Amino acid sequence: MKTLFDSVSYNCSKVVTQSYSTSFSMATKMLSSCIRQDIYNIYGFVRFADEIVDSFHDYNKEELFKNFELDLERALKDKISLNPILNAFQHTYHKHNIEQHMVDSFMKSMRLDLHKSTYLTEREYKDYIYGSADVVGLMCLKVFVKGDNEKYNALKDTAMSLGSAFQKVNFLRDLKADYDELERTYFPNTDLNNLDELSKQNIIEDIEKDFAEGLKGIKQLPIEAKFGVFMAYRYYRQLLKKLKKTPALEIKNARIRVPNYKKVEILTRGYVKYQLNLM
Repeated sequence: MKTLFDSVSYNCSKVVTQSYSTSFSMATKMLSSCIRQDIYNIYGFVRFADEIVDSFHDYNKEELFKNFELDLERALKDKISLNPILNAFQHTYHKHNIEQHMVDSFMKSMRLDLHKSTYLTEREYKDYIYGSADVVGLMCLKVFVKGDNEKYNALKDTAMSLGSAFQKVNFLRDLKADYDELERTYFPNTDLNNLDELSKQNIIEDIEKDFAEGLKGIKQLPIEAKFGVFMAYRYYRQLLKKLKKTPALEIKNARIRVPNYKKVEILTRGYVKYQLNLM
């Protein structure tokens, strides 16, 4: 029975979200139940693609990625896949009219991670972020507005800004792992061997501009999505706050985290701010 298989597929996407990201999972739980599963489905898809290029070092990553890409193409065309993660994603893709170029742009950025290790120009940097983060924000926005194209067009720029902010925070948080383990550096014109406070401050100021634009969009989101996205925003803002207080050399040598007790505090305070309209 196809409905049973679909249910298993959706559960797989939910488990992937809960297993790989406690913070994103927490924020997704704050979304209305009518859109929550579709966000799990998007996360499962992008997480699996990301895992291929970032984690499977003992395997032929290029071959795995190529096979995943072919399976994705078939899933979107046939509206079914025996890969439960792709089966769940294709459902959301068709249900919310996610555009093919968004998927293509995402896969293009993931493919770059197979070989490209440095981003020397601002154009390269922005193009990578567009594919790896901005279009993911647009996919989620498609779910949030539920077919309201006027609302989508009004909010798409702020959704991309928020996606950029989240990704840049990840880059700064993961400097050590990206540089030492994956031999990658994303920030252009930045010497990570000698990361200084000025370079760090320039990166943070750029992220804060993206956050400011992203918050404008959060305030205009449909009620079903607003609190969950606000919680993700609050979490990443707290992470950026920690990074801002951490000396540049320490960022290079350690992975900065927000402890679980602090995440609960963020949730509690965020709920109060949301209820009092203090966003």
